[in-house]
Amino acid sequence: MNPEIISSRDNAWVKKLRALAQDGAAYRKLGQVWLEGDHLCRALLARGLQPQAVVLAQSAQVQVAQWGLDPSVRRVVLADGLMAQISSLESPAAMGFVHALPAATPIEPELPSVVLDRLQDPGNVGSILRSAAAMGFKQVLALKGTAALWSPKVLRAGMGAHFALQLREGLSEADLEALQVPLLATSPHRGEFLHRAELPWPCAWLLGHEGQGVSDALLARAAMTLRIVQPGGEESLNAAAAAAVCLHASAARIA
Repeated sequence: MNPEIISSRDNAWVKKLRALAQDGAAYRKLGQVWLEGDHLCRALLARGLQPQAVVLAQSAQVQVAQWGLDPSVRRVVLADGLMAQISSLESPAAMGFVHALPAATPIEPELPSVVLDRLQDPGNVGSILRSAAAMGFKQVLALKGTAALWSPKVLRAGMGAHFALQLREGLSEADLEALQVPLLATSPHRGEFLHRAELPWPCAWLLGHEGQGVSDALLARAAMTLRIVQPGGEESLNAAAAAAVCLHASAARIA
C-alpha cells in the first residue's frame, strides 16, 4: 500500500491524531489509541498484533521497513513539523501506531487479577500494569474514578504491558462480585505482615487511591488485609511501589 502524504495541519487525520495524543479520554469516543514511539510500537508487534495505521515523520520512513507490517496496514507520512504538533511529548517521536481499542470482555472469574480503586496518577497506573504483567497477573479491573487506562500517559508508563493484559475500566464495586478468587487488600496500619502471610493463588489484589487507600466497602469484601513491613519508619510507600511489592510476594509463592 502506498503511503498517504499529509502536509496540512487542518487535515482530518491530523486532527484525530492530535486528539488521541493530547486528550487522555479521546480513545473512548474514537475507539482507537495512539502508540507513540519505537518501544510501544514494537511491544504491540511482539504480541502478534497489528495496528490499523502506522504514522511516520517524513524523515523516518525507512525505519519501519523491517517491522513486517501487514500490507493492509494504512501508512500515513506527515511532514516533520506536523509530528511535533501532534505529540504531547517534549521530544516528539518520529513514528507511532493507531491501534483499535480492544473490545471490553466479560470479567474472567478465576484469573489472577489486580483491582484499581480510584488510583488517579497515570504514572502509578501504568507502572502497576507493568508490574502486573511481569508478575503473572492476567486481568486488571479499574473502578470508576481510576485514571483512563488507555490514555497516552498510562500507555507510556505501562511500556507495553497493556498488550499482555485483559483490561476493564469504569467498573462498579458490584461488578467485582463476578470474581471467584480471594480478594487481598493493602493497608498501611492493619492486617498481617505481607512477608509472613500464606498468600492464596490465584487471587485479586485490591489497590487503593493514592491518599485514601482502599475504600471501606472493598476492605469489607477482602479475604485478607496485609501490610508491608517498613523498618525505616516512613508513613507509607508510593502506590506503584507498594503494588510491586505485593504482586511480587504473590509471584514468589508460585515461582
